[in-house]
Amino acid sequence: MEFKNKTILLTGASTGIGKEIAKKLAMINCKLILLARRTNLIEEYLSELNNIRADIDVLQCDVSMKEDVSGSMIKIKSMSKNKNNIDIAILNAGISYRTDITEFNSKHAEDIFGVNVMGIIYWVEQLLPEMMERKNGMILGVSSLADSRGHAKSEFYCASKAAATKILEGLRVELHPYNIKVVTVKPGFVETPMTSKNKFKMPLLMKPEKAADIILSGIEKEKPVIAFPLPIVFASWLGGILPSRIYEFFAKRVKVR
Repeated sequence: MEFKNKTILLTGASTGIGKEIAKKLAMINCKLILLARRTNLIEEYLSELNNIRADIDVLQCDVSMKEDVSGSMIKIKSMSKNKNNIDIAILNAGISYRTDITEFNSKHAEDIFGVNVMGIIYWVEQLLPEMMERKNGMILGVSSLADSRGHAKSEFYCASKAAATKILEGLRVELHPYNIKVVTVKPGFVETPMTSKNKFKMPLLMKPEKAADIILSGIEKEKPVIAFPLPIVFASWLGGILPSRIYEFFAKRVKVR
């Protein structure tokens, strides 16, 4: 899968991994549609870039709102210079909260699932009819290596990423006859505004620029799953296959901050 001359949609493009992916794709001769709630942040970093080769549109969109997503698709289709179909959709938007059990709140769950799960579902709903008709395209969803277990203080986040992983896995199988590639991205710890709130040590913390390079390389190679870094991938896999009794025995003895 090449990026040149492709129409690429990217959600969560204002900060973190999304920002770095957008900056790298901006240097390629492609059609780039960048979406985020805070479009001013996108405009700021785009204004600082030199040698932009992409044709870029910036749209405000809250992926947790179905009306925002459908409205964004209507705008994309109505743009005279957007006659090309979306070839690659990078559904990157995500949020997280770490809360103590004394702050257990369903609103946090609604917010996290709204962005991390429904944000993918709403966009897939918009993308599929056209992709299935022409039997071509790629949908990439960002999950996490945190999808293997329910970690203390991050139960909603872990559950949302587990849901995203399973949805993407099912879509990958079901859309194979339609020649639509479905890619699951599962990063470890990446230095972003979201992880900056963590008060614990994050092993192998990666710069977002490096994460963006890995993701874009994986897209080019059409990898079905892009998981990194390898030591955390192994640790996540090992934690996932441990019997619950053993996992909880150790988890209960770790001081969670």
